[in-house]
Amino acid sequence: MLFGVLLKQVVKRGSLRLIDHDGKVRTYGDGTGRLLTIRLRDKGLHVALATNPYLKLGEAYMDGALTIDQPATIYDLLDLILGNLGTNYPSRAFKAYAALRRMKRRIDQHNPIGKAQENVAHHYDLDGGIYDLFLDADKQYSCAYYANPSMSLEEAQLAKKRHIAAKLQIEPGMKLLDIGCGWGGLALTLAEETGALVTGVTLSREQHKIASQRAVERGLADRVQFHLQDYRTLTDKFDRIVSVGMFEHVGVGHYGEYFNGVKNLLNEDGVALIHTIGRLDPPGATNPWIAKYIFPGGYIPALSEMAAAVEKTGLFMTDLEVLRLHYAETLKEWRRRFMAKRDIAAKIYDERFCRMWEFYLAGSETSFRHEGMVNFQFQLTKKIDALPLTRDYMGERERDLSIAPLERRLRAGD
Repeated sequence: MLFGVLLKQVVKRGSLRLIDHDGKVRTYGDGTGRLLTIRLRDKGLHVALATNPYLKLGEAYMDGALTIDQPATIYDLLDLILGNLGTNYPSRAFKAYAALRRMKRRIDQHNPIGKAQENVAHHYDLDGGIYDLFLDADKQYSCAYYANPSMSLEEAQLAKKRHIAAKLQIEPGMKLLDIGCGWGGLALTLAEETGALVTGVTLSREQHKIASQRAVERGLADRVQFHLQDYRTLTDKFDRIVSVGMFEHVGVGHYGEYFNGVKNLLNEDGVALIHTIGRLDPPGATNPWIAKYIFPGGYIPALSEMAAAVEKTGLFMTDLEVLRLHYAETLKEWRRRFMAKRDIAAKIYDERFCRMWEFYLAGSETSFRHEGMVNFQFQLTKKIDALPLTRDYMGERERDLSIAPLERRLRAGD
C-alpha cells in the first residue's frame, strides 16, 4: 500500500476511503466533511501513484484504473488533496524531484519558430466543437473578469475585454496588435467598441480560420485582419499591443525574446497589455501531466521571472494588477458546462478524452483555489509619461465602454 502511505502524509483534514483492487479498505483524514471513496482497479497502481503522482494520478483517472464513487467527482478528490497540500510538497523527496524538473525546464520549454506551432496545434487545433461545449458564445478561452460576483460567464468575459480596453486607452484609428488572438473575440470587440484597426496573429490553423470567418460575418474585415503567423516574424509598428493567454506558451528561455519583440513592435508612445496566468510562489516547473497531455512547452511564470525579463528590455512597467480567483470561477463554469454536454464530447472523441478534459478543468480550478495560481495584467510602455498619472482614467474608460453599446443600439432603434 505505497500509495496509502502517501495519502496518510497528505490527507490530514477531510475524509477519504481507499478501496484496493482486492477489496481491502483503508481510510484517511480526520473524519470531517463528506466521505469520499476512490477505487484502484489495478494492482500496479500503488507503486506508480506513490512514486509519480503528479503524472500518474491523471493517467490512472483517464484510463479508468482509478475511479471515484458517485456522486463525488474527480474535482472533489483534487480539491481534497490540494486543499491539504496548498503550495507544499508531500515530502522532501517530492520537493527534490520538483527541483530537478526546474533544472531541465529550459529544455522542456524550448519553443523556437516551428516547434511553437506544433505545441499550439496539440491543444488549439482540436475539433472546434469541443470548445463550443463550454466556452461563451464569443469563444473567450481565458480568465473572465467578475466585476460583479453574480455575473454570467458571458457578462464576465465581456467585462474582461472592456477592462483590458480601458487600460490600453485606445483611440479610434489606432493600430493594435493582438498576439495570440485565439478565435478573434477580443480583436473584434476592440475594433467595434474603440474604433481601432486590429491585426491578430495566431499559430493555430483552426483558430485562424474561424477568426477570419467571424470578421467577415460581423462586417469588420476592413478593420480586423487575422494572420497565421508567429509574432516574431512581424516587422510593422503598432500603437497598442495586447496579448491574452499567450505568454504561458512562450517558455522561460524565450522571455527576453518576447519582451524585446513587444518593444520593437511598439511605437514610441505606444502601450502594451500582457494578460497571463501567474504563480504567487517562486519559479517552478510545469506539472508533468499538463505538459504531456494539455500544454506541451507551456509554463506558468512567477512574477519575479516576468519582471526581471521586462527590466532588461528597458520597457516601463506602468501598471500591474493581480486577479485572484477570477479564473477559478471561470473554470468552475467551464467545467459545469462541459459536464452538462459530456455525452456530445464523447461522440466527438471518446470516453478517455472526456476523462482527460474533466481532469484538466478540475485540476486547473483547484490549482487556482489552493496552489497560489492567479492572473497578472502587465501594462508596459516605452515612455514614462505615455499615460495619465493616476489609474482614474481606467475606471472612466470602462464605464464609457459599458454605456456606449447601449447608446449605439438606441440610436439604431433596437
